[in-house]
Amino acid sequence: MSTVRTRIAPSPTGDPHVGTAYIALFNLCFARQHGGKFILRIEDTDQVRSTRKSEADILAALKWLQLDWDEGPDKGGPHAPYRQSERSAIYQQHAQLLLEAGKAFRCFCTAERLDEVRKQQMTDKQQPGYDGHCMHLTQAEVATKLAAGFPFVIRMKVPREGKCVVRDLLREPVEIDWSQVDMQVLMKSDGLPTYHLANVVDDHLMEITHVIRGEEWINSAPKHLLLYQYFGWEPPVMCHMPLLRNADKSKLSKRKNPTSIGYYQRMGYLPEAVINYLGMMGWSMPDGSEKFSVQEMIASFDISRVSLGGPVFDTEKLDWLNGRYIRESLDNQQFIERYAAWAFQQDRISQMVPLLKPRVERFADVMPLAGFFLSSVPPITAASFVHNKLSAEECLRLLQFAVWRLEETKSWERDMLEQSLVELSQQLNVKIRDLLFPLFIAIAGSAVSVSVIDSMAILGLDMSRARIRHALAVLGGISGKQQKLLEKDYQLLATASPPAP
Repeated sequence: MSTVRTRIAPSPTGDPHVGTAYIALFNLCFARQHGGKFILRIEDTDQVRSTRKSEADILAALKWLQLDWDEGPDKGGPHAPYRQSERSAIYQQHAQLLLEAGKAFRCFCTAERLDEVRKQQMTDKQQPGYDGHCMHLTQAEVATKLAAGFPFVIRMKVPREGKCVVRDLLREPVEIDWSQVDMQVLMKSDGLPTYHLANVVDDHLMEITHVIRGEEWINSAPKHLLLYQYFGWEPPVMCHMPLLRNADKSKLSKRKNPTSIGYYQRMGYLPEAVINYLGMMGWSMPDGSEKFSVQEMIASFDISRVSLGGPVFDTEKLDWLNGRYIRESLDNQQFIERYAAWAFQQDRISQMVPLLKPRVERFADVMPLAGFFLSSVPPITAASFVHNKLSAEECLRLLQFAVWRLEETKSWERDMLEQSLVELSQQLNVKIRDLLFPLFIAIAGSAVSVSVIDSMAILGLDMSRARIRHALAVLGGISGKQQKLLEKDYQLLATASPPAP
């Protein structure tokens, strides 16, 4: 039997997600339990959104959680490079093989034509997807378009009849009609692959034996299995894990739950508690114990014990488990050391000091000013938002608009945050100090504090969003009807002209 090889392949397009760590943990445990290898690959073909900073953050977050890999961009290995952006020539060669075998075709359709086709399909209540227009071009027609410099993508051919049977370690075979599978773009017009081609080629060349990923990829499995067939390769064993859920059973989302691993690190959770909790997501130890290490999980691991019911990511349960670790696993000296390492991180303190020094006369003044940086959510009430100009309803509206705008901000840096909020205040025709008032309360718990924009830059998006979400709840929350009205008003802001100076 060949060596078991699993992988995690995050996209470096944002903060490290707890869902990435969840899938990484189960891949690690499966590989280790079988004496195999666990590989980390960076899927950075999205050149617009991918950043090296995000990649570095992902690697740091997984290492903080004590998840270690055998091969990866930082370690090298026999199948390097492990960044897809460095493997373009490999994908182009394989796309060419598909073209030559008649399993793929060049598509010259414009975005406008594709939009029109999709609109017509929706009108006719048809399955939306590519209509095969360019699949029927003759070689002469293709050559003419290429000579004229027409941009194109490469699409895979997909059968229109029959079914694809997707076999999975955790569930009964899933049958998907080929008519429901789109003719997927494999190579974009910029010469870079889409996820689907790169994923299959890399998994084969890196000798991945088991693909353990989220169940949202089940509908993509036919495309992947078809590519394996086209290349004449044996596909890996597939295992689709249940998705992490919010308390209302919806897919775990940053708007309802903090999803960044960095959030839990900044909040002072112990990494061993967080990874332990992720191990409880849809899986349990044979003896029913709830507190266990990664090593204990590996020793008892059996993937057939995974439950397909959507595991709920409950931060209250995580708090309980983290408390157990603090009380049971740390003696007093270890508590001091771990707390000091968390509270006095050099990079965080160095950001705070320039804000604090001009405002203090004694070290005793620091904690009243900076305490909110080290807390969870400020102890605020509806009375905290009393203002001589703004009603509670207006504060609610400003906070909701502010969090939406902050979520859209391209870079979580101080100047970018200020620019976004100043622009919002202009669109709302509200003075910037009035817009910032409810943010001061939400973020720092007081209208008298260090700069709220600087504070949010230091706290990060997930921490800031969690505090604003808490403030919205303190003010009574937003009903579904109110949400729709606010969303409509917010969308109108983009088209509104700024007020005259």
